[in-house]
Amino acid sequence: MLELTMASVSEADAGATAGMLMADAPSDPGSLLRVGRDRSLCRLATPDDWLFVSRVHLEFQCGPDGVWGVTWLRGSQAEPSSEVVLTLPGHPAQPLPYGGTAKLPHGGSGELVIKDRSAPRSVNVGFYHEV
Repeated sequence: MLELTMASVSEADAGATAGMLMADAPSDPGSLLRVGRDRSLCRLATPDDWLFVSRVHLEFQCGPDGVWGVTWLRGSQAEPSSEVVLTLPGHPAQPLPYGGTAKLPHGGSGELVIKDRSAPRSVNVGFYHEV
C-alpha cells in the first residue's frame, strides 16, 4: 500500500498548520495515484488557480514487482513553471527532472515538494510505502 498526504502552502500560510488531503492505493501492479489540478483524474488536487501545478503533475505508479515509482509528467510547455524536489530520510534532497521518474523505497517514506518558481508557495506531498 502507498499512502500519500498533501498540503498546499503559500506565504500567507507560513507557520500555520495547513489542511491535509490523503489518498492511498494497494501495491498492485498498475495501481495509480495522481497529484494535480484536474479533480477528475487526480486523487489529490491542488487549488485551481495554482497554475504552476499542471492538470496532472505527479503520477505514482506501482510496477509489476510491487515497487512504486513517481514521474513528473511533462506538460504542454517546454519549460515548467515549478520545480520538484525529492527528499528521502538519510539522503540529501535532490531535484526530480521534468519528465523524470524516481523509484520509491519499499517500506520507506519521504516527501516531494512542488515549488512555484514565481511565488513563495508549494505543494508538499508526503508518501509512505507499507511493506
